[in-house]
Amino acid sequence: MPAETRGLRRAGQVLLFYLLLLWLGGMLLAGNLFCLPLALVPARVRQPLMQRLISALFRLFLAGCTRCGLMRLDLTALDELNQRPGGMLILANHPSMIDVFLVLSRVREALCLMKADLVTNAFLAVGARLAGYVNNSRPEHLIRTATRAVRRGQRLLVFPEGTRTVEDPINPLKPGAGLIAKLAQAPLQVVILRTNSRYLCKGWPIWRAPRFPVVYQARLGPCLPAPRNASDTLTQLQNAFRQQLPTSAIDPEFTV
Repeated sequence: MPAETRGLRRAGQVLLFYLLLLWLGGMLLAGNLFCLPLALVPARVRQPLMQRLISALFRLFLAGCTRCGLMRLDLTALDELNQRPGGMLILANHPSMIDVFLVLSRVREALCLMKADLVTNAFLAVGARLAGYVNNSRPEHLIRTATRAVRRGQRLLVFPEGTRTVEDPINPLKPGAGLIAKLAQAPLQVVILRTNSRYLCKGWPIWRAPRFPVVYQARLGPCLPAPRNASDTLTQLQNAFRQQLPTSAIDPEFTV
C-alpha cells in the first residue's frame, strides 16, 4: 500500500477513534442521568438491572469499535459464565484499563471490585454505585460486602493483581480474592486476557491513539474449587495464570 494511502487510512482511523471516545463519554454521562431515578428502587431489583444495562452499554461500544474496523474481538468464551448457577469469583489478568469492558460486555450480571478513586469519576460513579460495585477504600467492608454478594449467588469480577500488569506475564497477586472465596465457599474461575496492543496499559492515556486494529481475546482458564486455605489458593492462582499465559499477555503479532 502506498505511503499516501496508508497516511489517509491512519488519519481516518484516528478520527473514528476520537469520535468513538466521544460517543462512549456521551453514553456514560447520559446513562448516569437516565438511571438516577433507580436510586429509589430496592437494591435487589436495581443492582441486577444496572449490571445488565452496563453490560449492554459496554457491548454496544465494543461492537461499534469492531464495526468500524478499530478492534478485533474474541470474547465468546465468556458467554458460558452466564449459564453457571451459584456464586463465583471471576479472576482475570489485567494488561489494560479496557479489561473491565471486555469481561462485563459478555457477563451480563456481575459485581466488580473497583478502585476508590473511581467513586468520584463523573463518567462511572453513578452507574457503579447503582450496580452495587464495591470499592477498595475500606478493605474490611470490601471483604464483607463481596462475601455476602457471592453467597447470594452473584458473580464477582476481580483483577487479583490489584493494578494493571507491569511484571510479565503477571504481577504478584493480592490475597483478597482467595479470602472472599474461602469465606463464601465459592469457586474461582480464571480468565486469560490477551492483546496485541499496549493501549491503556500503565502510562498510556486514553486519548493517545494506538495502531489499529487492536485485538483482544478472552478465554477460560481452570476453575478452582472453593478453597479451604486462602494462602494455598493464592499460590494455585499464581501458578494457574503463569501456566496459561505466554511470556506476556501483550504480543504485537497476536491475532484472532
